[in-house]
Amino acid sequence: MTQRIAVLGATGSIGDSTLAILAAHTQDYNVYALSGYQRLDKLFALCQQFEPMRVCVPAAAVDDFAQRLDEAGLSIDVVSGDSGLIDIATDTQVDTVVAAIVGAAGLPSTLAAARAGKRILLANKEALVMAGQVMIAAVKSHHATLLPIDSEHNAIFQCLPPAIQQNNTHIHESNHGVRRLWLTASGGPFLQQSFEQMQQASVAQAVKHPNWSMGQKISVDSATMMNKGLELIEACHLFDLPESKINVVIHPQSIIHSMVEYSDGSFLAQLGSPDMKTPIAHALSYPERIDSGSQPLDLYALSGLEFIKPDLHKFACLRLARQAMQAGTQATIILNAANEIAVAAFLASRLRLTDIANINEQALTEIQVPLLDENADIDDILAIDRLARRHTEALVAEMA
Repeated sequence: MTQRIAVLGATGSIGDSTLAILAAHTQDYNVYALSGYQRLDKLFALCQQFEPMRVCVPAAAVDDFAQRLDEAGLSIDVVSGDSGLIDIATDTQVDTVVAAIVGAAGLPSTLAAARAGKRILLANKEALVMAGQVMIAAVKSHHATLLPIDSEHNAIFQCLPPAIQQNNTHIHESNHGVRRLWLTASGGPFLQQSFEQMQQASVAQAVKHPNWSMGQKISVDSATMMNKGLELIEACHLFDLPESKINVVIHPQSIIHSMVEYSDGSFLAQLGSPDMKTPIAHALSYPERIDSGSQPLDLYALSGLEFIKPDLHKFACLRLARQAMQAGTQATIILNAANEIAVAAFLASRLRLTDIANINEQALTEIQVPLLDENADIDDILAIDRLARRHTEALVAEMA
């Protein structure tokens, strides 16, 4: 039976990889809906290529976009904003939602998809960083399916026993010998440089990732290792483990995408070329396998695999992520919001790269809000997010 797919965040790098796979497997998948925010010319081209039933654009662009579609002879329902994304995510015709919108903007539609009982392919870290308990509770109570397509979390998922894949509570209630999880990190463009060199880093240097092709925001997060900090928080929720059971190791070659350590001394690792099509294809077809179109890994060409302990002075954001996870959901919301504001300020040349961690730490220290639990609603979460953004904007203004 053909799966009907909604790709939310279709014009980003995850969207590119997902749509490349869908285009190669048209007998199994139908592109039912797409969304985009800034690259509307690209979104229009995708509408011409895939002819989805629905598309979501910013509210200000609805009339113009609808007119362009009409002039091209395309009959596509155009919706807008958060309400449009939620409408698509909960559409009864949609089987699978690819949650690939970057940042906090992706939370409402991802949560709506969970409450609609959808199969969710999750690339949006913020859905779990900001609302992990709420998201997982919604997935369980509404019998949704949550499959990670971040390469690291997908690797861990593949290395866990089938019983845990089907029900993550097994990881601690009957842990099948799981001792800890290992998230691998590339170390980004400044792995071999000093903290002082990082202080002088330009935007162009920070976004030049050695292994992966990614957007600017996630590339900066990789350079500061905040990306790995967010992934650590995400892994705690996805796999129902405390942060003390999750280690981070720098693996510059990005060949091993993550590992599971078992109590008998075994390490199970997932290896592959650094190509997001591999984890996306796994999640799309799970529990089966399909051709992802990625370049096969050439084991004979591997000269060596390195593993390095992270320097928590140089990569302070990783330390902050652990502290936030220990403090609770309200702290992870603050950290995520502060980081988004700080990264935007760096990209606008208002801050140094190393200032991002300082801003994040100040926000965590200064902003005081009530504890949140799984009964919090999205308004509570977004209220803390807005407060943290306002406070961080003021911190950036002072530092800049």
